[in-house]
Amino acid sequence: MSPTIQPHLDALRNPRRREILRLCWRDPISAGAIHRALPDVTFGAVSQHLRVLRDAGLVAADRNGRQRLYRARRGAVGPLRHWLERSWDDALYRLKLHAELEASRRGPLAAAASR
Repeated sequence: MSPTIQPHLDALRNPRRREILRLCWRDPISAGAIHRALPDVTFGAVSQHLRVLRDAGLVAADRNGRQRLYRARRGAVGPLRHWLERSWDDALYRLKLHAELEASRRGPLAAAASR
């Protein structure tokens, strides 16, 4: 495996990070908007996931006044781009993502959901 793709694979191993990347794939989006799109994830966790994606070179942050807007660096994913785009359009992917997110749920919302 190419050493340049390994950080991308490591970052994309997490289903929440894949979903965050999907959210900023077409248009720049603020961390607050990402947080609102993922209501079971704390704002701190969103920030941590964005940092991992940024460190892997998969997203960039641009200042817009007091906000940072995150945008996907689509060219950076190289050969993974087609796989990501196809999987995001696939109903089976969305079902798999939902199952992975439910399985990784933690905290009070998880306890309430499991009852």
